Amino acid sequence: MPPYLAGRTAEQDEVRRLLRQRTIMENVILTGLRGVGKTVLLEAIKPNALSAGWLWVGTDLSESASLTEERLATRIIADISLVTSSIVSRETRQYDLGFTSAERVVRQPLNYDILENHFRQTPGLIADKLKATLEFVWTVLPQKDIAGVIFAYDEAQNLADHAEKNEYPLSLLLEVFQSIQRKGLPFMLVLTGLPTLFPKLVEARTYSERMFHVMFLKQLDDKASREAIVTPIDKANCPLKFGPVAVDRIVALSGGYPFFIQFICKKLYDISIGKIQSGEIDFVPESDIIRKLDSDFFQGRWARPTDRQRELLQVIATLPNCDSEFTVQEAVLASKEALSKPFTASHINQMLGSLADAGLIYKNRFGKYSLAVPLLSGFIHRQMAAEHNLPYR
Repeated sequence: MPPYLAGRTAEQDEVRRLLRQRTIMENVILTGLRGVGKTVLLEAIKPNALSAGWLWVGTDLSESASLTEERLATRIIADISLVTSSIVSRETRQYDLGFTSAERVVRQPLNYDILENHFRQTPGLIADKLKATLEFVWTVLPQKDIAGVIFAYDEAQNLADHAEKNEYPLSLLLEVFQSIQRKGLPFMLVLTGLPTLFPKLVEARTYSERMFHVMFLKQLDDKASREAIVTPIDKANCPLKFGPVAVDRIVALSGGYPFFIQFICKKLYDISIGKIQSGEIDFVPESDIIRKLDSDFFQGRWARPTDRQRELLQVIATLPNCDSEFTVQEAVLASKEALSKPFTASHINQMLGSLADAGLIYKNRFGKYSLAVPLLSGFIHRQMAAEHNLPYR
């Protein structure tokens, strides 16, 4: 977790605005490529929500948790029970045996067992049971003392419907929260995930467009990148600091992605601290750091595609707009120029789908594609250079 969150003031202000809702009209989606700091921003939002009177529940959404509707319902009930377990659900009076007949008040906390039992006893479909359970939770919460409950889920792109198995956990989530929000329950969703998340939601339920306020996080600008590098060291009063030359090179190498800023700063600090204990670091061993970044971050992802899929990625990396958005037709034309056996449009469409499943490509709602891994094109160029025995860059 980075020690300092830079460049996300506008997003935090927008979330504060949404926290003032009494009737939930907008839920939140934080999305962007890996390495832009989605999880860090989510953690920064939490204290703001707590101070505004919201209860906070949630975790990472694993693929196993969203395999079936019942598993997802169990996940939600387990999460909310962690918050409600300290709240009294009901009181019963019991009398001790004997002549004194002392009265005892037994308090039953609203724990998972009670919520799960309420879920089981409610007739109807899984959605009906989950709605009823969440409505029951709201009736026993101290409504005068809280603003509502935030259900915050990271890695939400793992949510998916499984029509072939007649299981629709993603649709269940949307249906349940839309229903209880329309009844006035202040239960808000805050979902964090890769750019594939929002198209998935819209495909499952078209009304998702109206349910969510989407914040697409991009890389930091030059000023925020410098703050992310310098501020943590200044706050910690470290004797060893990055000089202007080092800061410039870190900004350039990282591309403004918070993950890479943190990665490069740590490696550079580890390298330098053994040589000098104080002063300024003004030299950046770029080749060593890039090799370390390639082996730790990119190589594992590069091992997922087949040889032919890698060939397509190499073609895509030659496009001048490879780091933004590209079309199938652009990839077709580039393959004709670069390959003796170029790809057809249908073949590219098929492979892009497979690469999307591998987390290397994503398709936006407008039919264009983007690389799903930041700075991947630079890694691909380095791989191509190594294959042709060109200088390592």
